Amino acid sequence: MSANVHPERGAAPADARAPRNVEETGLPFLFLTELLCKVLYQRGVMRLPELASHLKLGVGVIDPVITFLRTEKLCEVARSGNSGTDADLTYALTDAGRQRALAAMSRNAYAGPAPVTLEAYTAQVHAQSVGAVQVTRAGMAAAFDGIVVNPHVLAQLGAAMNSGRALFLHGQAGSGKTFLAERLRDLLTGAIAVPYALMVDGEVIPYFDAVQHRPVAGDAPAAGGIDRGSAPDMRWVRGVHRPAQLAGGELTLDMLDLRFDAHTRMYQAPPHLKSNNGIFIIDDLGRQRCTPDALMNRWIVPMDRSVDYLTLHTGHTFQVPFDVIVVFSSNFMPQRLSDGAFLRRLGYKIEVPAASEGEYAALFRQACLDAGVPVDDAMFGYLLERHREYGVPLLACYPRDLVRQLRDLARYEERAPELSRRTLDWAWDNYFTGTAQHGGRPDDERRVHGTPENL
Repeated sequence: MSANVHPERGAAPADARAPRNVEETGLPFLFLTELLCKVLYQRGVMRLPELASHLKLGVGVIDPVITFLRTEKLCEVARSGNSGTDADLTYALTDAGRQRALAAMSRNAYAGPAPVTLEAYTAQVHAQSVGAVQVTRAGMAAAFDGIVVNPHVLAQLGAAMNSGRALFLHGQAGSGKTFLAERLRDLLTGAIAVPYALMVDGEVIPYFDAVQHRPVAGDAPAAGGIDRGSAPDMRWVRGVHRPAQLAGGELTLDMLDLRFDAHTRMYQAPPHLKSNNGIFIIDDLGRQRCTPDALMNRWIVPMDRSVDYLTLHTGHTFQVPFDVIVVFSSNFMPQRLSDGAFLRRLGYKIEVPAASEGEYAALFRQACLDAGVPVDDAMFGYLLERHREYGVPLLACYPRDLVRQLRDLARYEERAPELSRRTLDWAWDNYFTGTAQHGGRPDDERRVHGTPENL
C-alpha cells in the first residue's frame, strides 16, 4: 500500500471517501496553490463552491489554500451578495498572483480537476484488472448473437480473452478480423473508475478521455467502499465502460510514448495507457509507418512484465501498470512479422479462415435483408459458381460489398434492387477487376511468401 493511500480506504482508491484536508489528497500543498492560481488565471473571478466543483475537491481542502494565497497577497477577496456567508465571497488573483500563475503555466499549463497520485492510480488499476473478467461460452454467444462466426474461432477467442494475454488474429484481407476484434469489447464486463489526471514527479498528465472512456448507460454506481453518508472522491470518474481502442496504419512508435507539447505545455498520455483495464487493438499490423519488428519490440517488456516505462520531458522515467489485452490483427502470417522471442509472448495466434458455404450463405442472406434485396437461392448458387470458377475464397466481406453494389445500381436505374445474372455479373466485374477474372489470388501469395512493404 502506498503512503498516499490511507488504510481505511482499502485497496481501491476510487472507493474512498473524499479527502477532507490537503494531506489526504496525497498532493503537495505548493502544487495545489499553483493549480488554484492557474485556475483563477484562466477562469477569472470565482466563488469557493465554483472552485471546489472545478477542482473536484472539497471546500475543506481548498479553504486553507485560499487562506495561504490571501496571506501571500496572491489573491484578493470581494463580497457579492447579501447572505453574509462565505458563499458570497469571490476570489481573484492579484498582479503578484497572475505572475505566479504565468510562471506555473510556463512549466505545465494544466488547470483542470486535481490529479490523483501515480500510486493511487496503480492501486486502482490492479483492483479492477482486466484479468479478473471471465468470458464464458454463454457470454460469447450473447455478444455474437446474430453474427455469423466460425464456431472454432469463437471458442479460441473466448479462451484467449480469459488468458489476459496478447493475441494475434491473422487471415486474408476481408475475412472479418477487424470486425471480430472490435466485437471483443462487448465481452469486457464490469464498470471501472478512471482519474481525470495523474500527478508524476510534480507534473500533471491528463488522463480522462471523453471519447474513449464512455459511461455505462444509467447513473454511475456509487463507490462500493464508501461509508454511507460520506462523499466520494470526485477526482475519479466512476461507472466507465472498460476501454477498447483501435489503432491502424496511423500508429507510430512516438504515439506509444508520453508526449509533451512545448507550445501548449501539456502532456498527452499514450493510447495504451488510457486503455488500461481494457483492450488495445492494433489493426493492419505490417502497414504502419514503422517496421513490425520495431513496433512489436516496443511491447515485449510490457507484455512480459505487465508494466511499462514512460518518461517525462524533464527526463524522469517512471513505471506504470500495463493491464491491457493487446490484440494484433494482420493479413500476414505471424512468422512473417516477428521472431520467436516475440511470438512466444503471444498467448494465442488465431487464424480467421474463409467462410464455409453454409456460413457464406448466411452472410449473403443477412446482407440481402439489410440492403432490402429479395433473397434468391438460385442466384446465390450462381454466385458460388463464380467463386469456384475464379478460385476466389468465400471471405466474410464479399456478400455485403457485392449486395451494396446491387443496391447502388438499382438506385441509379430507378428501380427496386434485384438478384439476377446481369446484376451479379455487373457487381462481380466491378469488385474483382484485374484479380478474380484472371484467377489471381495475390493476398494468399503475399501471406505465404510476401513481406510487408516496410520490412
